Amino acid sequence: MTQPLQIDFVSDVACPWCAVGLASLERALEKIGGDVPVQMRFQPFELNPQMGPEGQDVTEHIQQKYGATEEQQAKNRAAIGQRGAEVGFTFRKEGRGRIWNTFDAHRLLAWAGEQGGSAQRDLKMALLKAYHGEGRSPADAAVLLDVVASVGLDRAAAKEVLESDRYADEVRQAEAHFQQLGIHAVPSVVINNKHLIQGGQPPEVFEQALRQIAAQG
Repeated sequence: MTQPLQIDFVSDVACPWCAVGLASLERALEKIGGDVPVQMRFQPFELNPQMGPEGQDVTEHIQQKYGATEEQQAKNRAAIGQRGAEVGFTFRKEGRGRIWNTFDAHRLLAWAGEQGGSAQRDLKMALLKAYHGEGRSPADAAVLLDVVASVGLDRAAAKEVLESDRYADEVRQAEAHFQQLGIHAVPSVVINNKHLIQGGQPPEVFEQALRQIAAQG
């Protein structure tokens, strides 16, 4: 039997290109079907680990961090919205509103990764949709618990995670590991711990790369 490809999807809930990249990768996996078995894990990366609980206006934040004007940001939002539409991800027309701290979201994703099946993937996509599609805060415990429940995970168990410091060390260790590998931008897709695909690539790019890597054995 063919060994499954191990895919580590390194990303942040706060990153719009991560939403595009995941939707695009999933399109590629649909095309591949059973030809190339894969095992996918979602790994944490925080774009703004120092962000306070109050968050920051997204236009102000991007202007300060990247120097992008409001006009440039509007063009970027339109481009990202178009790319999302091409792979079936719908962005909120008016944008995200605010940038939030995502550490608790990553802790819940680490917890979901232990639940088996597609729990981690389902929670990841639901978090991306809640933030980028609906403008809901991934720093808000009530929002996080609603999203957990929406994908059929145990709300009470998730609440216990949020009210403790569980998975904090695991998230920080995973973040450090991938940063040490040289990953400083997301989305980054690491295959079999040695092949790297960066950015929200089109489905055909992901498909071609996965087939080539699988053929190498």
